[in-house]
Amino acid sequence: MNALDFIFFFIYVFIFYVIFAFRRRKLEDPLLKKYHKQGFWIKCLATFAYCIFVVYLSPGDTNGLYYPEGLNIAKMILHDPSRISLITHKGSDFDESLLLNIANSGYFSEESNFWVSRLVALFSFFTFGKFMAINLVFSMIAFSGTFRLYRFFYEQYPHLHRQFAIAIIYFPTFVFWSAGILKDPICIGALGWITYCLYSIFYKKKNIVRNIFLLLLFGYLLAVLKVYILVAYLPFFVLYLILKNVNLVRNQFARLAILLIFMVGAVAGSVSVMATIQEALAGYTQKSITQSIKSYQTNYQNQSNLVDSNFSLGVEFDGSILSLAKIAPAAIVATLFRPFIWESKKVSTLLSSLESLSLMLFTLYVFIRVRPFRFFRSIFKDPMVTYCFFYSLVFALFVGATTLNFGTLVRYKIPAMPFYLISIFLILDLNRKKKNPRDDSGEKLISEEVLSG
Repeated sequence: MNALDFIFFFIYVFIFYVIFAFRRRKLEDPLLKKYHKQGFWIKCLATFAYCIFVVYLSPGDTNGLYYPEGLNIAKMILHDPSRISLITHKGSDFDESLLLNIANSGYFSEESNFWVSRLVALFSFFTFGKFMAINLVFSMIAFSGTFRLYRFFYEQYPHLHRQFAIAIIYFPTFVFWSAGILKDPICIGALGWITYCLYSIFYKKKNIVRNIFLLLLFGYLLAVLKVYILVAYLPFFVLYLILKNVNLVRNQFARLAILLIFMVGAVAGSVSVMATIQEALAGYTQKSITQSIKSYQTNYQNQSNLVDSNFSLGVEFDGSILSLAKIAPAAIVATLFRPFIWESKKVSTLLSSLESLSLMLFTLYVFIRVRPFRFFRSIFKDPMVTYCFFYSLVFALFVGATTLNFGTLVRYKIPAMPFYLISIFLILDLNRKKKNPRDDSGEKLISEEVLSG
């Protein structure tokens, strides 16, 4: 980075400020305006910090693969416009002799990697190829989706506006790792837009055509970049829409049966997708997801002497379904609550461990205050809690089982973290405001108004 990078960064901050300020005028709720403005400036600050981090502290794919190769593609097109096909064909068809760095050979065979560099090339035409400005564009895409996600929760529980802001707008790792040239900002933005579009189409029933278009656009991007997020997420959100709209599903046994069906669907879908991903990455066929997970773990273990941030789940995994069930608690704990303080060997993982510790202490606080029976009862009583809690757990299981490196885990787990934290906030709120003081057994924990949505 040079002085021009910083100058262009602040120029584009001003441009995005004007754009979002215009959009903010359409918001009638003063609280939404407040959080939208705060979220914008937090995202700008996070982008600045992320650029400093990857350039001076911890270089990675941002400035080693995506940015230089994307900028290289843009320069080739500017030099010879007939090469516009470089960003229209598949990554697997990319001529590797054109790579800026031969060490990046093979990366574009994975379409998700090529898509990030493709976006960098496109954004370069509007940002003069400046590193910090392009990072800001990625960050603003993420912000547009995360604010839609915030609106989705806020419109149903407006009294929890601060809690939702903590989970979505202020959550450190969620904000930081979706603030630069990576797959994650696009995925996070897409997840927010998909959520709000589905909610608008099937529940609010507003702007159907526009929301279908946006749903298809961001659904495609998420499917290309990280399809396992989509496969893990959609079953539980569809479950939420069903429980929210179908009055016949008030029956507790019907709810449980539907939940089990959707959990099996989410797990089976995630399993299938992750096995496919492993095949693409490793170049050999896997017969089952358990073997795929075993391969992931073996790869990390083989590098344990080279990478200080690798860790073990403390549970032996032999590739069987039973073994997968055994490692589930350890994998979920690893995703949600690790690295522990004593496991942090870098400044970046130390900050993450403090965040994880806070989340673990808050979970224990709510569990003890609400009491176990009411805690678990709340999960099944409120469709929103059901959807957020089980999506975050299923996602945490597969991320924790396949990612045995803290540096990678911190980034991979962010699509689940806001949903998990929101589910805990909702459990606390439901038991604080809705319990019947005459019924200590918890039989009337949540009013009929809450059950009906």
